[in-house]
Amino acid sequence: MTHIFPTQDDPLIAQNAELIGGPSGKYQRVSRSWWSPLRVIIVLTSMSYAFGIWLDSSCRNSNWISPQRYEHLCYTDIHPFYTLKGFAEGIFPYLGSATPDQMVDAPVLVGLFMHVAATITKVLNGIWPQADAGVLYYDVTVMLLFIALLITVIATLTTVKKRPWDAAMIALAPMMILAATISWDLLAIACVSLAFLNYRKDKFLAAGIFLGLALASANYPIAIFIALIILAIRSHDWDDTIKISATAAAIWLVINLPFAVMHFDGWIVIYKKILTSGAELGSIWYAVSQIGGPSVNTTVLNVASLLLFTAAVIGVIAITLQSPVPPRAASVVFLVVAAFALVAKGYSPQFGLWLIPLAVLARPRWRDFLIWQACQVVYFVAVWWFLAGYNVEGAKGLTPQWYAIATVVHIAGTLYFAYRVIQDMYSRTHDDEVVASPDQELHQNAMS
Repeated sequence: MTHIFPTQDDPLIAQNAELIGGPSGKYQRVSRSWWSPLRVIIVLTSMSYAFGIWLDSSCRNSNWISPQRYEHLCYTDIHPFYTLKGFAEGIFPYLGSATPDQMVDAPVLVGLFMHVAATITKVLNGIWPQADAGVLYYDVTVMLLFIALLITVIATLTTVKKRPWDAAMIALAPMMILAATISWDLLAIACVSLAFLNYRKDKFLAAGIFLGLALASANYPIAIFIALIILAIRSHDWDDTIKISATAAAIWLVINLPFAVMHFDGWIVIYKKILTSGAELGSIWYAVSQIGGPSVNTTVLNVASLLLFTAAVIGVIAITLQSPVPPRAASVVFLVVAAFALVAKGYSPQFGLWLIPLAVLARPRWRDFLIWQACQVVYFVAVWWFLAGYNVEGAKGLTPQWYAIATVVHIAGTLYFAYRVIQDMYSRTHDDEVVASPDQELHQNAMS
């Protein structure tokens, strides 16, 4: 198979090729070299992930005390959850032995993952009783999450076999380095990547299984179902969408139903939280309130978010139907997931991780990717420095006004990348080999 090299294809990489030894030549060794793209990218992923963990080491060494965890940009949900959610006491998630405060406000597969990590922690803590159990739990969790990241990178590389080096964008993404260990989002991201890989190979049953696992790990895969419907509207072929959706729904039910039946109050916590929460950090709603704008009550906010998302979906439908060539599935999915994230009532820094593999599949261009990532990094720094001084008398922290500006920056960056994806969808060259090869998982009869 002939690979497409970034130095031959990507303008930014081509212009700076001398930094990495110059552009690839006609005597390049691909298949005969032990250093295959897969091995190189696995090494890059390992180094980047290790660098991200090292950046968090100051917090790890001080047990994530406040405000240092914000000032040093190394906050994580993982460490406090070990004690706050009862894992230190051996409480099984979602079941009746937990107090209301200990009920896990995360999808079921994430809760089960937490329990597995806690079980491993207890075993290791028995071997090293002098170790801090909470820190050990963090260490175990980030090592398990590294497996999910590797799955994501390898699945993406396999999806785009002719452009394997595109997967390096995931490995080297600044936000992947900074935010991968904030929470458990890599679980759902890995499942979505596996769903794309199987969709690309027309293995729709497997794609549905992995999409169902993703939905049991996070809420954003709901947007992927909507994107599949949009693609079916364009292609006039509903069979594959129905297969994937039905399989995914069945998998989600198999995983969730036992917990919903055994202890509904524990299982429903995450969904209640979504409905009852107000404007949260990272959202445009919260940014408006920080610059003196009105605070919107929860009911109105729920309706407004839903209406905005509906309007965005209608816009994506119109764009998809009017594009001169059938768009890549990843392009449509990126647009819908981006809309889902941007109009939500809150936007945690790790939410940007959802979009990274989708961005690589939709528009593998380093220049636009790095512009978008830079905007995400601006927000990443801003939110932690804002929280460092939040409601703390005399503390140094980012002012509400500057925090609101940073929120606008991250939104603008995502909108910019979405605009570039839309430009591709409307380009008559979108279906040429160089531009379209990353994602040919369209239905073969999608032309209309």
